Amino acid sequence: MENFLKTIGALNDETRIKILYFIEKNERVCVCDIEQSFDMIQSRISRHLKILKDAGFLRVEREGRWAYYSIRCPLDRFRLQAIDEIKHLGLELPLFKNRCKRK
Repeated sequence: MENFLKTIGALNDETRIKILYFIEKNERVCVCDIEQSFDMIQSRISRHLKILKDAGFLRVEREGRWAYYSIRCPLDRFRLQAIDEIKHLGLELPLFKNRCKRK
C-alpha cells in the first residue's frame, strides 16, 4: 500500500509529471539539463527527482559530479500505464537545453 501511495503522490504535481515526461522523451538527462530546460533552481529540481525516484519511476547514474536520470527498467504495469497516460496529455515541454559538459 505504501508504494502505491508514493506513486500516486508523485503524480499529484504538474511539474513532476512534466519532468517525468521530459526524461521519458529525452531518455537520459542530467540534473543540470533539467534545471536549465525548466529554468528552475537545482534544489527544487532535486526534490522533484527524489520524489519520482522514491516512487519507483526513475533510476540515477552518477558520473563524476553529474547525476543522470532515466526511466527505471523494468517498470511494473501500473507505472508503465501512468507514463503512457502522461504521453497522451498533450503537455508542452520546454526545449532540451544541454548545460552539462559531457565527456
